[in-house]
Amino acid sequence: MTPDTMRFKPLSIPDAHVAILGAGLMGRLLAFALASKGCIVDIHDAGGPDADGAAARVAAAMLAPLAESAVSEPAVVAMGLHGLRRWPQILSTLSSPVFFQQNGTLVVWHWQDATEASRLRATLEHSATTLKDLTPLALLDEAALATQEPALAERFHEAYFLQGEGQLDNRQLLAALLADMQRLGVKTHWHSPKSPADFSPATTGQPDCVLDCRGLGARADWPALRGVRGEVIRLHAPEVSLQRPVRLVHPRYPLYIAPKQDHLFVIGATEIESDDLSPASVRSTLELLSAAYTVHSGFAEARIVEIATQCRPALPDNNPGLRILNERTLQINGLYRHGFMIAPAMLDATLAVLRDGSSALAEQFQLPIDTAL
Repeated sequence: MTPDTMRFKPLSIPDAHVAILGAGLMGRLLAFALASKGCIVDIHDAGGPDADGAAARVAAAMLAPLAESAVSEPAVVAMGLHGLRRWPQILSTLSSPVFFQQNGTLVVWHWQDATEASRLRATLEHSATTLKDLTPLALLDEAALATQEPALAERFHEAYFLQGEGQLDNRQLLAALLADMQRLGVKTHWHSPKSPADFSPATTGQPDCVLDCRGLGARADWPALRGVRGEVIRLHAPEVSLQRPVRLVHPRYPLYIAPKQDHLFVIGATEIESDDLSPASVRSTLELLSAAYTVHSGFAEARIVEIATQCRPALPDNNPGLRILNERTLQINGLYRHGFMIAPAMLDATLAVLRDGSSALAEQFQLPIDTAL
């Protein structure tokens, strides 16, 4: 079989023994899903159970397909819509509760950035007219804004409301998946860096297949991967109450503020083409905090819980990828900045490939199943 014609050999589920490399978001979702179906699952990760080395730990976990349509391909937006429908179903199967909210996204701007806001509005309105199932944005005047988000009414006189968008708590989810993996008998191997070369699938004493979900850890096997650095600040702000994620239009950096439970807020914006994992710079930290303060003055008395950096794995076109390394090894990678938004689509497409060797869902999302040449 030549690389061009290579296909993944379907598994016998629930009898399969699966080895998963990487215990970030995709690794844990796949481990939980396969173990729930009765498969024997081993998962290996270079780090520990807290997912300290995973991009998923340093994320706002916003589920915002219309907002992301300004910078993403239509296929990614379609995957995001799929994710909005699927996340409630996935979360309902977990033993532990995970914060999930679907109150929409609010987009605000200061008067000097009104031109940028108008450009964004035109882009989002075009997306809503050309992409199936996207709900058009609503323009809120001062009275409507005061109704939707009273805390912002004094600083902003209009806003865009992106209905139906959502968010979840990334760290609660990672912990809940870990707990259920353990409950279902998944064998976890921490501080155990592995690569596909360490396995000989479908041979005596080996798993039936290998799923490589290592993110940037897979670059030796998928050289096209690159790192895109992000910086996120977590604040505890008892004086701030927001009902939904807020995005601030800015000509240089699009700030987002994602409110979690108990007045915890995840604030971010930076996106740097770099795999540098050093601590955040003074400049970017000051810019993020200053911008947050311009949205709500209550952030002045907030306490900084954490300033975190991580690199998201991205492919050249910034779209996710499925790749067959051999007929028993499948790679899932390149979720970039859209990890939580598109993870359910990647999960469902991957499960179809494991079961059937192909995926109609992957075709629907224009997600090619490539082969390693």
